[in-house]
Amino acid sequence: MQTEILPELRRTPEGQEADAILRACVHCGFCTATCPTYQLLGDELDGPRGRIYQIKLVLEGQAPTRVTQSHLDRCLTCRACETTCPSGVRYARLVDIGRHYVDARVDRPWSERWLRRMLIAIVPYPRRLAPLIWLGRRVRPWLPDALRAKVPAPQAAGRRPQPAGRRRMLALAGCVQSVATPRTNAAAARLLSRLGIDLIEVPEAGCCGAVAYHLDDREAGLAAMRRNIDAWWPEIESGAEAILVNASGCGAMVKEYGERLAHDPNYAERAARVAALARDPAEVLGAEDLSALGVPGAGRRVAFQAPCSLQHGQQLKQVVEPILDRLGFVTTVVPEAHLCCGSAGTYSITQPELAGQLRANKVAALESEAPEIIATANIGCQLHLAGGTQTPVVHWLELLDDPGTV
Repeated sequence: MQTEILPELRRTPEGQEADAILRACVHCGFCTATCPTYQLLGDELDGPRGRIYQIKLVLEGQAPTRVTQSHLDRCLTCRACETTCPSGVRYARLVDIGRHYVDARVDRPWSERWLRRMLIAIVPYPRRLAPLIWLGRRVRPWLPDALRAKVPAPQAAGRRPQPAGRRRMLALAGCVQSVATPRTNAAAARLLSRLGIDLIEVPEAGCCGAVAYHLDDREAGLAAMRRNIDAWWPEIESGAEAILVNASGCGAMVKEYGERLAHDPNYAERAARVAALARDPAEVLGAEDLSALGVPGAGRRVAFQAPCSLQHGQQLKQVVEPILDRLGFVTTVVPEAHLCCGSAGTYSITQPELAGQLRANKVAALESEAPEIIATANIGCQLHLAGGTQTPVVHWLELLDDPGTV
Protein backbone atom coordinates (compact mmCIF):
# COMPACT_ATOMS: atom_id res chain seq x y z
CA MET A 1 0.00 0.00 0.00
CA GLN A 2 1.08 3.59 -0.51
CA THR A 3 2.08 5.58 2.57
CA GLU A 4 2.73 9.18 3.53
CA ILE A 5 4.47 8.73 6.86
CA LEU A 6 5.24 11.99 8.64
CA PRO A 7 8.70 13.24 7.57
CA GLU A 8 9.99 13.38 11.14
CA LEU A 9 9.04 9.72 11.58
CA ARG A 10 10.56 8.63 8.30
CA ARG A 11 13.91 9.88 9.57
CA THR A 12 13.84 7.44 12.51
CA PRO A 13 14.71 3.71 12.33
CA GLU A 14 11.26 2.75 13.64
CA GLY A 15 9.51 5.06 11.19
CA GLN A 16 11.42 3.52 8.31
CA GLU A 17 10.64 0.04 9.59
CA ALA A 18 6.94 0.82 9.94
CA ASP A 19 6.86 2.34 6.46
CA ALA A 20 8.40 -0.79 4.95
CA ILE A 21 5.94 -3.06 6.78
CA LEU A 22 2.95 -0.98 5.69
CA ARG A 23 4.10 -0.95 2.08
CA ALA A 24 4.29 -4.75 2.11
CA CYS A 25 0.59 -5.05 2.99
CA VAL A 26 -1.76 -5.41 0.00
CA HIS A 27 -4.93 -5.42 2.15
CA CYS A 28 -5.98 -8.81 0.77
CA GLY A 29 -7.82 -9.70 3.98
CA PHE A 30 -6.54 -13.27 4.28
CA CYS A 31 -5.43 -12.39 7.83
CA THR A 32 -8.97 -11.56 8.90
CA ALA A 33 -10.07 -15.17 8.61
CA THR A 34 -7.51 -16.32 11.19
CA CYS A 35 -7.80 -13.44 13.67
CA PRO A 36 -9.31 -14.57 16.99
CA THR A 37 -10.61 -11.14 18.01
CA TYR A 38 -12.25 -10.53 14.64
CA GLN A 39 -13.98 -13.91 14.92
CA LEU A 40 -15.34 -12.93 18.33
CA LEU A 41 -16.24 -9.30 17.67
CA GLY A 42 -16.88 -9.16 13.92
CA ASP A 43 -15.43 -5.65 13.73
CA GLU A 44 -12.95 -4.89 10.95
CA LEU A 45 -11.13 -2.52 13.32
CA ASP A 46 -10.53 -5.48 15.65
CA GLY A 47 -8.80 -7.47 12.93
CA PRO A 48 -5.27 -7.16 11.49
CA ARG A 49 -6.28 -5.30 8.36
CA GLY A 50 -8.26 -2.72 10.32
CA ARG A 51 -5.51 -2.26 12.89
CA ILE A 52 -2.92 -1.84 10.14
CA TYR A 53 -5.05 0.90 8.60
CA GLN A 54 -5.45 2.64 11.97
CA ILE A 55 -1.69 2.59 12.56
CA LYS A 56 -1.10 3.90 9.05
CA LEU A 57 -3.41 6.86 9.64
CA VAL A 58 -1.77 7.71 12.95
CA LEU A 59 1.74 7.55 11.50
CA GLU A 60 0.58 9.79 8.67
CA GLY A 61 -0.53 12.45 11.12
CA GLN A 62 -4.09 11.66 12.19
CA ALA A 63 -4.48 12.20 15.94
CA PRO A 64 -4.98 8.90 17.79
CA THR A 65 -7.86 8.59 20.23
CA ARG A 66 -8.83 6.37 23.12
CA VAL A 67 -10.83 4.34 20.58
CA THR A 68 -7.69 3.75 18.52
CA GLN A 69 -5.84 2.66 21.64
CA SER A 70 -8.61 0.24 22.62
CA HIS A 71 -8.62 -1.48 19.23
CA LEU A 72 -4.86 -1.96 19.43
CA ASP A 73 -5.11 -3.16 23.03
CA ARG A 74 -7.57 -5.86 22.00
CA CYS A 75 -5.00 -7.40 19.66
CA LEU A 76 -3.55 -10.58 21.20
CA THR A 77 -0.37 -10.30 19.12
CA CYS A 78 -0.87 -14.03 18.52
CA ARG A 79 0.66 -13.62 15.05
CA ALA A 80 -1.73 -16.05 13.39
CA CYS A 81 -2.14 -13.34 10.76
CA GLU A 82 1.60 -13.50 10.01
CA THR A 83 1.35 -17.22 9.37
CA THR A 84 -1.54 -16.60 6.98
CA CYS A 85 -0.19 -13.51 5.21
CA PRO A 86 0.99 -14.22 1.63
CA SER A 87 3.00 -10.99 1.57
CA GLY A 88 5.09 -11.63 4.68
CA VAL A 89 3.80 -8.56 6.55
CA ARG A 90 5.51 -8.31 9.96
CA TYR A 91 2.31 -7.38 11.72
CA ALA A 92 3.46 -7.97 15.31
CA ARG A 93 6.36 -5.58 14.88
CA LEU A 94 4.07 -2.96 13.34
CA VAL A 95 1.69 -3.26 16.30
CA ASP A 96 4.60 -2.80 18.73
CA ILE A 97 5.53 0.42 16.93
CA GLY A 98 1.92 1.60 16.64
CA ARG A 99 1.07 0.95 20.28
CA HIS A 100 4.18 2.79 21.43
CA TYR A 101 3.34 5.78 19.27
CA VAL A 102 -0.31 5.87 20.37
CA ASP A 103 0.44 5.37 24.07
CA ALA A 104 2.77 8.38 23.98
CA ARG A 105 -0.15 10.51 22.79
CA VAL A 106 -3.25 9.10 24.49
CA ASP A 107 -3.66 9.04 28.27
CA ARG A 108 -4.94 5.82 29.76
CA PRO A 109 -7.48 5.69 32.62
CA TRP A 110 -5.76 5.52 36.01
CA SER A 111 -6.97 1.94 36.55
CA GLU A 112 -5.19 0.73 33.41
CA ARG A 113 -2.04 2.65 34.25
CA TRP A 114 -2.00 1.18 37.75
CA LEU A 115 -2.58 -2.39 36.51
CA ARG A 116 0.18 -2.15 33.92
CA ARG A 117 2.64 -0.70 36.42
CA MET A 118 1.87 -3.49 38.89
CA LEU A 119 2.36 -6.15 36.23
CA ILE A 120 5.71 -4.64 35.19
CA ALA A 121 6.82 -4.22 38.81
CA ILE A 122 5.89 -7.74 39.98
CA VAL A 123 5.58 -10.38 37.25
CA PRO A 124 9.19 -10.30 35.93
CA TYR A 125 10.65 -10.71 39.43
CA PRO A 126 10.33 -14.19 41.01
CA ARG A 127 11.18 -12.90 44.50
CA ARG A 128 8.26 -10.48 44.32
CA LEU A 129 5.88 -12.88 42.62
CA ALA A 130 6.51 -15.93 44.81
CA PRO A 131 5.06 -14.43 48.04
CA LEU A 132 1.90 -13.41 46.18
CA ILE A 133 1.46 -16.91 44.80
CA TRP A 134 2.04 -18.35 48.29
CA LEU A 135 -0.56 -15.98 49.73
CA GLY A 136 -3.00 -16.78 46.95
CA ARG A 137 -2.75 -20.47 47.72
CA ARG A 138 -3.40 -19.85 51.41
CA VAL A 139 -6.57 -17.84 50.81
CA ARG A 140 -7.66 -19.60 47.61
CA PRO A 141 -10.91 -21.08 49.03
CA TRP A 142 -12.20 -17.59 49.80
CA LEU A 143 -11.24 -15.90 46.53
CA PRO A 144 -13.77 -15.01 43.80
CA ASP A 145 -14.00 -17.67 41.09
CA ALA A 146 -12.16 -15.63 38.47
CA LEU A 147 -9.24 -14.90 40.79
CA ARG A 148 -9.18 -18.39 42.28
CA ALA A 149 -8.71 -19.83 38.79
CA LYS A 150 -5.48 -17.84 38.37
CA VAL A 151 -3.77 -19.31 41.45
CA PRO A 152 -1.54 -22.25 40.41
CA ALA A 153 -1.60 -25.40 42.52
CA PRO A 154 1.65 -26.13 44.39
CA GLN A 155 3.97 -28.71 42.86
CA ALA A 156 7.25 -30.31 43.83
CA ALA A 157 10.08 -29.74 41.37
CA GLY A 158 11.93 -32.92 42.29
CA ARG A 159 15.64 -33.60 42.08
CA ARG A 160 17.82 -31.65 39.66
CA PRO A 161 20.89 -33.48 38.32
CA GLN A 162 24.31 -31.99 38.89
CA PRO A 163 26.44 -31.04 35.85
CA ALA A 164 28.74 -33.90 34.87
CA GLY A 165 31.10 -32.16 32.44
CA ARG A 166 29.35 -33.32 29.27
CA ARG A 167 27.71 -31.41 26.43
CA ARG A 168 26.43 -28.18 27.91
CA MET A 169 23.41 -25.98 27.25
CA LEU A 170 22.15 -22.91 29.07
CA ALA A 171 18.59 -22.66 30.32
CA LEU A 172 16.40 -19.64 30.97
CA ALA A 173 14.69 -20.22 34.31
CA GLY A 174 12.18 -17.47 33.57
CA CYS A 175 10.03 -15.51 35.95
CA VAL A 176 6.49 -16.91 36.35
CA GLN A 177 7.46 -20.44 35.34
CA SER A 178 10.26 -20.66 37.89
CA VAL A 179 7.90 -20.06 40.81
CA ALA A 180 4.47 -21.17 39.56
CA THR A 181 5.45 -24.46 37.89
CA PRO A 182 9.02 -25.29 39.00
CA ARG A 183 8.64 -28.89 37.86
CA THR A 184 8.96 -27.80 34.21
CA ASN A 185 12.53 -26.56 34.46
CA ALA A 186 13.56 -29.46 36.66
CA ALA A 187 11.98 -31.92 34.21
CA ALA A 188 13.97 -30.35 31.36
CA ALA A 189 17.21 -30.77 33.31
CA ARG A 190 16.44 -34.43 34.10
CA LEU A 191 15.48 -35.22 30.50
CA LEU A 192 18.58 -33.65 29.00
CA SER A 193 20.76 -35.33 31.60
CA ARG A 194 19.43 -38.70 30.44
CA LEU A 195 20.43 -37.68 26.92
CA GLY A 196 23.96 -36.78 28.00
CA ILE A 197 23.51 -33.00 28.17
CA ASP A 198 24.16 -30.75 31.19
CA LEU A 199 21.60 -27.97 31.53
CA ILE A 200 22.97 -24.89 33.30
CA GLU A 201 20.90 -22.06 34.79
CA VAL A 202 22.86 -18.85 35.37
CA PRO A 203 21.43 -17.19 38.52
CA GLU A 204 21.99 -13.65 37.21
CA ALA A 205 19.66 -14.26 34.23
CA GLY A 206 15.99 -13.47 34.77
CA CYS A 207 12.86 -12.43 32.89
CA CYS A 208 13.31 -12.44 29.12
CA GLY A 209 12.00 -8.85 28.97
CA ALA A 210 8.73 -9.59 27.20
CA VAL A 211 6.38 -8.46 29.98
CA ALA A 212 7.76 -4.93 30.25
CA TYR A 213 8.50 -4.55 26.55
CA HIS A 214 5.01 -5.49 25.42
CA LEU A 215 3.40 -3.29 28.09
CA ASP A 216 5.32 -0.38 26.55
CA ASP A 217 8.04 -0.02 29.17
CA ARG A 218 10.66 -0.53 26.53
CA GLU A 219 13.61 0.55 28.61
CA ALA A 220 12.84 -2.00 31.32
CA GLY A 221 12.40 -4.69 28.68
CA LEU A 222 15.66 -3.85 26.95
CA ALA A 223 17.47 -3.70 30.30
CA ALA A 224 16.29 -7.26 31.04
CA MET A 225 17.62 -8.40 27.67
CA ARG A 226 21.01 -6.81 28.29
CA ARG A 227 21.19 -8.36 31.76
CA ASN A 228 20.55 -11.83 30.33
CA ILE A 229 23.15 -11.37 27.62
CA ASP A 230 25.73 -10.30 30.20
CA ALA A 231 24.83 -13.26 32.42
CA TRP A 232 25.06 -15.83 29.63
CA TRP A 233 28.04 -14.49 27.76
CA PRO A 234 30.85 -16.16 29.79
CA GLU A 235 29.12 -19.54 29.37
CA ILE A 236 28.65 -18.92 25.65
CA GLU A 237 32.30 -18.02 25.25
CA SER A 238 33.29 -21.19 27.07
CA GLY A 239 31.34 -23.44 24.74
CA ALA A 240 27.62 -23.65 25.65
CA GLU A 241 26.02 -24.97 22.49
CA ALA A 242 22.49 -23.60 22.90
CA ILE A 243 20.12 -21.68 25.17
CA LEU A 244 17.07 -23.77 26.05
CA VAL A 245 13.90 -21.75 26.67
CA ASN A 246 11.10 -23.95 28.01
CA ALA A 247 8.39 -21.27 27.80
CA SER A 248 7.64 -20.69 24.12
CA GLY A 249 6.59 -17.09 24.77
CA CYS A 250 10.00 -16.35 26.27
CA GLY A 251 11.64 -18.28 23.45
CA ALA A 252 9.98 -16.08 20.86
CA MET A 253 11.34 -13.00 22.61
CA VAL A 254 14.89 -14.31 23.11
CA LYS A 255 15.01 -15.21 19.42
CA GLU A 256 14.29 -11.54 18.70
CA TYR A 257 17.06 -10.10 20.90
CA GLY A 258 19.14 -9.39 17.83
CA GLU A 259 16.38 -7.26 16.31
CA ARG A 260 15.45 -5.47 19.51
CA LEU A 261 19.08 -4.49 20.23
CA ALA A 262 20.24 -4.04 16.63
CA HIS A 263 20.85 -0.31 17.17
CA ASP A 264 22.77 -0.75 20.43
CA PRO A 265 26.47 -0.66 19.52
CA ASN A 266 27.45 -2.30 22.79
CA TYR A 267 25.06 -5.24 22.52
CA ALA A 268 24.03 -5.70 18.86
CA GLU A 269 26.59 -8.38 18.03
CA ARG A 270 26.17 -10.36 21.23
CA ALA A 271 22.37 -10.05 21.06
CA ALA A 272 22.39 -11.56 17.57
CA ARG A 273 24.56 -14.42 18.84
CA VAL A 274 22.22 -15.10 21.77
CA ALA A 275 19.19 -15.06 19.45
CA ALA A 276 20.88 -17.56 17.15
CA LEU A 277 21.57 -19.91 20.09
CA ALA A 278 18.02 -19.87 21.49
CA ARG A 279 16.17 -23.16 21.13
CA ASP A 280 12.76 -24.49 22.06
CA PRO A 281 12.93 -27.90 23.77
CA ALA A 282 11.23 -29.46 20.75
CA GLU A 283 14.10 -28.31 18.53
CA VAL A 284 16.61 -29.96 20.86
CA LEU A 285 14.75 -33.20 21.56
CA GLY A 286 13.64 -33.57 17.97
CA ALA A 287 17.28 -33.80 16.89
CA GLU A 288 18.36 -36.32 19.57
CA ASP A 289 18.17 -40.09 19.90
CA LEU A 290 15.38 -40.48 22.46
CA SER A 291 15.77 -44.19 23.09
CA ALA A 292 17.14 -43.47 26.57
CA LEU A 293 13.72 -42.07 27.52
CA GLY A 294 11.92 -45.34 26.85
CA VAL A 295 8.22 -45.21 25.95
CA PRO A 296 6.67 -43.13 28.74
CA GLY A 297 3.40 -42.56 26.88
CA ALA A 298 2.09 -46.12 27.01
CA GLY A 299 -0.90 -45.18 24.88
CA ARG A 300 -2.00 -42.23 27.00
CA ARG A 301 -4.25 -39.81 25.13
CA VAL A 302 -2.92 -36.26 25.06
CA ALA A 303 -4.35 -33.10 23.51
CA PHE A 304 -1.48 -30.78 22.67
CA GLN A 305 -2.21 -27.06 22.67
CA ALA A 306 0.30 -25.40 20.38
CA PRO A 307 0.92 -21.93 21.84
CA CYS A 308 0.80 -19.04 19.40
CA SER A 309 4.33 -18.11 20.42
CA LEU A 310 5.47 -21.54 19.24
CA GLN A 311 3.54 -22.05 16.01
CA HIS A 312 3.25 -18.43 14.86
CA GLY A 313 5.95 -16.54 16.78
CA GLN A 314 8.74 -19.08 16.33
CA GLN A 315 7.15 -20.69 13.27
CA LEU A 316 7.58 -24.14 14.83
CA LYS A 317 4.55 -26.12 13.70
CA GLN A 318 3.87 -29.78 14.43
CA VAL A 319 7.18 -30.19 16.27
CA VAL A 320 5.97 -31.42 19.67
CA GLU A 321 3.33 -33.87 18.49
CA PRO A 322 5.78 -36.12 16.57
CA ILE A 323 7.97 -36.35 19.68
CA LEU A 324 4.98 -37.35 21.80
CA ASP A 325 3.98 -39.91 19.17
CA ARG A 326 7.53 -41.35 19.09
CA LEU A 327 7.39 -41.83 22.85
CA GLY A 328 4.13 -43.74 22.92
CA PHE A 329 1.53 -41.04 23.52
CA VAL A 330 -1.59 -40.79 21.40
CA THR A 331 -2.09 -37.19 20.34
CA THR A 332 -5.69 -36.23 19.66
CA VAL A 333 -6.89 -33.99 16.84
CA VAL A 334 -7.53 -30.41 18.01
CA PRO A 335 -9.93 -28.42 15.81
CA GLU A 336 -8.84 -24.89 14.83
CA ALA A 337 -5.49 -25.47 16.50
CA HIS A 338 -4.15 -22.24 15.02
CA LEU A 339 -6.39 -20.08 17.23
CA CYS A 340 -5.18 -18.42 20.45
CA CYS A 341 -6.28 -19.65 23.88
CA GLY A 342 -6.51 -16.08 25.18
CA SER A 343 -3.49 -16.09 27.48
CA ALA A 344 -1.17 -14.00 25.29
CA GLY A 345 1.26 -12.84 27.96
CA THR A 346 -0.65 -10.47 30.24
CA TYR A 347 -3.72 -10.33 27.95
CA SER A 348 -5.77 -12.61 30.21
CA ILE A 349 -5.34 -9.99 32.94
CA THR A 350 -5.74 -6.81 30.89
CA GLN A 351 -8.57 -8.18 28.69
CA PRO A 352 -10.25 -10.79 30.90
CA GLU A 353 -13.62 -10.95 29.10
CA LEU A 354 -12.21 -11.65 25.65
CA ALA A 355 -9.58 -13.97 27.13
CA GLY A 356 -12.32 -15.94 28.88
CA GLN A 357 -14.28 -16.41 25.67
CA LEU A 358 -11.20 -17.54 23.80
CA ARG A 359 -10.31 -19.97 26.59
CA ALA A 360 -13.78 -21.52 26.54
CA ASN A 361 -13.49 -22.08 22.79
CA LYS A 362 -10.00 -23.53 23.10
CA VAL A 363 -10.93 -25.87 25.96
CA ALA A 364 -13.89 -27.17 23.95
CA ALA A 365 -11.57 -27.87 21.01
CA LEU A 366 -8.93 -29.54 23.19
CA GLU A 367 -11.49 -31.75 24.95
CA SER A 368 -13.40 -32.67 21.77
CA GLU A 369 -11.70 -36.10 21.57
CA ALA A 370 -11.74 -36.80 25.31
CA PRO A 371 -8.01 -36.67 26.15
CA GLU A 372 -6.74 -37.80 29.53
CA ILE A 373 -4.53 -34.75 29.78
CA ILE A 374 -3.82 -31.46 28.03
CA ALA A 375 -0.20 -30.54 27.31
CA THR A 376 1.19 -27.20 26.23
CA ALA A 377 4.55 -25.49 25.74
CA ASN A 378 4.05 -22.15 27.46
CA ILE A 379 3.53 -21.23 31.10
CA GLY A 380 0.95 -18.54 30.36
CA CYS A 381 -1.19 -20.92 28.33
CA GLN A 382 -0.79 -23.62 30.97
CA LEU A 383 -2.07 -21.46 33.83
CA HIS A 384 -4.80 -19.84 31.74
CA LEU A 385 -6.19 -23.13 30.42
CA ALA A 386 -6.00 -24.81 33.82
CA GLY A 387 -8.40 -22.19 35.15
CA GLY A 388 -11.06 -23.26 32.65
CA THR A 389 -11.07 -27.05 32.71
CA GLN A 390 -11.05 -30.04 35.03
CA THR A 391 -8.70 -31.90 32.69
CA PRO A 392 -5.10 -31.70 33.99
CA VAL A 393 -2.95 -29.20 32.08
CA VAL A 394 0.83 -29.64 32.10
CA HIS A 395 3.95 -28.64 30.20
CA TRP A 396 4.69 -31.41 27.72
CA LEU A 397 8.19 -31.92 29.14
CA GLU A 398 6.60 -33.16 32.36
CA LEU A 399 4.98 -36.02 30.46
CA LEU A 400 8.31 -37.17 29.09
CA ASP A 401 10.05 -36.86 32.43
CA ASP A 402 7.60 -38.77 34.62
CA PRO A 403 4.09 -39.30 33.24
CA GLY A 404 3.02 -40.88 36.51
CA THR A 405 3.23 -37.54 38.34
CA VAL A 406 0.46 -35.91 36.26
